[in-house]
Amino acid sequence: MAEDRWKKVFTAQGWAEAFVVKGMLESSDIPVRLGYEALGSILGLTLDGLGEVKIMVSAEKEEEARKLLQEANNHHEWDN
Repeated sequence: MAEDRWKKVFTAQGWAEAFVVKGMLESSDIPVRLGYEALGSILGLTLDGLGEVKIMVSAEKEEEARKLLQEANNHHEWDN
């Protein structure tokens, strides 16, 4: 599959969040690729783009992935 067939559906703020999202999508049979800035990984920072992890899915699964992410966001309580 060509690189341009992968679409970014989410940007995680670090590896922990990235792996949660990756696991959720993969459990729904949506293959995931992770893209990241190497310097952020080395320094362990999430600052001004450093440490961000891009969650990418195949173009064929983009709509399904976005729907799952939206549903998860709607069910998540952000206010404590």
